[in-house]
Amino acid sequence: MDFIYRIDGDHVITTPHAAGPWNATMQHGSAPSALVTYLAEQMPTASPMQVVRVTVDLLRPVPVAELTFTTEVLREGRKIQLCGITLLANGVVVARATVLKIRSEPQSLPPEIVDPPLELPGPDNGRPLVRRTGNAFMSGLSTCVVRGGLMTSGPGAIWYRLDRPFVEGAATSQVMRAVVAADFSNGTSAMLSFDHWTFLNADLTVSLARPPVGDWILLDSESWIGPDGTGIAASKLADIHGYFGRAVQSLVIEKR
Repeated sequence: MDFIYRIDGDHVITTPHAAGPWNATMQHGSAPSALVTYLAEQMPTASPMQVVRVTVDLLRPVPVAELTFTTEVLREGRKIQLCGITLLANGVVVARATVLKIRSEPQSLPPEIVDPPLELPGPDNGRPLVRRTGNAFMSGLSTCVVRGGLMTSGPGAIWYRLDRPFVEGAATSQVMRAVVAADFSNGTSAMLSFDHWTFLNADLTVSLARPPVGDWILLDSESWIGPDGTGIAASKLADIHGYFGRAVQSLVIEKR
């Protein structure tokens, strides 16, 4: 099965491709984060709208197992729709998300309003990432490092491309691609050794000025670590045309 999820009614079948690096029985944060994005995008709107913010609270480890979900419209208006999505494993809530959509209506903007240009090389001008073993989710990604590296100390910049089908029988949206990449912010800008520390994210917020274009998403990332077991990772998101969004994660810091 070369996909990550199969959806049947309100049930989600999870394949082993969802597993992350921390534990083979636990999903990579990108997987449920993009899943809730997909579910929100399926919720109808009265007029054309686009997703501008995805906020995911990862309340418990999301297992590589069957999930169920609920969706609800928290706010419906002419200009916005706020969606609520809950993921459950064996009846226990493991993740909650809100997804904000705003009316899509072309505007006659001043000519100086353009995407900030890229400050880093594109995906054809970096180096492929040497993949670590034991990360099934990353086996479905292509990567291109243009500064630093995954799990190397300090700020980093890496292009990510999702190559594996996400939901069986469904197209992967551009916002889902951005969310998949965004959850790598902590690894792209690691400040601590992966061999001696864990720095899992407890949440993820992705804000977009526009949907990305193309398959490649750039994370230009930094992390800040506090003295008491907390930290944040933040990224500027770009595609080949320029910067389009931001992502922030709250980190839980623990020694192995």
